[in-house]
Amino acid sequence: MGRFCCFNSSYSKLVGGRSSSAGKGRNHEGLIKFGFNLVKGKANHSMEDYHVARFMQSQAFLQRNLFSNILKEEEFWADPRRSISKAYEKTDQAILSQSSVLRRGGSTAVTAILINGQRLWVANVGDSRAVLSSGGQAAQMTTDHEPNTERGIIENKGGFVSNMPGDVPRVNGQLAVSRAFGDKSLKSHLRSDPDIQDITIDVCTDILILASDGLWKVMSNQGAVDIARKIRDPRKAAKKLTAEALKRDSKDDISCVVIRFR
Repeated sequence: MGRFCCFNSSYSKLVGGRSSSAGKGRNHEGLIKFGFNLVKGKANHSMEDYHVARFMQSQAFLQRNLFSNILKEEEFWADPRRSISKAYEKTDQAILSQSSVLRRGGSTAVTAILINGQRLWVANVGDSRAVLSSGGQAAQMTTDHEPNTERGIIENKGGFVSNMPGDVPRVNGQLAVSRAFGDKSLKSHLRSDPDIQDITIDVCTDILILASDGLWKVMSNQGAVDIARKIRDPRKAAKKLTAEALKRDSKDDISCVVIRFR
């Protein structure tokens, strides 16, 4: 039916990894290229960021996409929005089912699925972000799920949002995002349903950046696009973005995927 490009960049308290990782790929026509880079932050814990970035034919989609067999191919073609939402819901349930092992573990995520190089679907939970460049102009494709923004929903569920001086707003004084996978102790006050956007890729579309909040805390959307567009190799662009974030004293782990169109 089609050809998928699946890209994901997520911050996770569930997965430990290497202190750094980099790589790249391209589809067989050479029209779309991607590169990624992950770096360990300065916090005293193991690497918490994780990513998936790959091209695949539709027949391989079931076995190899980020959500494994959760995101069913036939359902996706029938209703992409509902299918992605369902995949996020089942991912949350799968993480919660392991809460006895993971304890307070949780995760945010941003996912991009590109179909036949033409239709882009983007979904996110939490503060990992997707930014699209069209002719050099940055446009945020995702919504940062911040506690203050969704305060009413949290309070209606019996929770509260703290605003301690010198700190960011937190759900029940703990979590700095209002939507996340897992986090069982806060689940009654949290949402895990994604915001989902879709857009048609045109000749002006040049760059898509997916990154965890370790990048966005110290860099604007336009600033990231300006850096990435100057570097033809998307892997080198991803490495430059993570290096720049560290230079600006980002304390968090950083995962970054850069996709260059045509």
